[in-house]
Amino acid sequence: MAETLTTRRWSYRGLYVAVALVTIGAALLPLGDGTSGVPGPELPVVVAFAWILRRPDYVPPLLLAAVVLLTDIVGLRPLGLWTALVVLGAEFLRSRESLIRDLPFVMEWLLASAVLVAIAFAYWLALSLFVVAHPGLGSLLLQALVSAAVYPVVVALSVLVFKLRKAAPGEVDALGHRL
Repeated sequence: MAETLTTRRWSYRGLYVAVALVTIGAALLPLGDGTSGVPGPELPVVVAFAWILRRPDYVPPLLLAAVVLLTDIVGLRPLGLWTALVVLGAEFLRSRESLIRDLPFVMEWLLASAVLVAIAFAYWLALSLFVVAHPGLGSLLLQALVSAAVYPVVVALSVLVFKLRKAAPGEVDALGHRL
């Protein structure tokens, strides 16, 4: 049974990396003329938040940091700043996972959205303080809101397609540890 738990954890971790790589690759494709004015969502971050609020052990902090650092590199952002903010936001959500387990989905969505907006604002503030060329606050907040808007879709796909569900209260793994 422990082998099944370990296998399941590692398979979901691999699945997260695969989903992240596909979304990063899709963001690089030259689709459209680029004049829509609406930035795309940060899908690797949204998927990570959705999965952390369901099964925190499926997206460990180092794996999340590696994936987001890759998005920093590919997106030509200052290395590590966005990564550090996302990991801090994810750890904030991870520490509250057991508290919001029984709350309605709307409360989970609002919490994840608030964290996305806070990360975007902190990113803008840090870049502004150090006088680094960066997108405007409106653009970053719009991207955070777009990411928040796709959060329910990501959760629905995670539950329906990947069978990722929240741990039930009092649920334990094969070794007797609380989930």
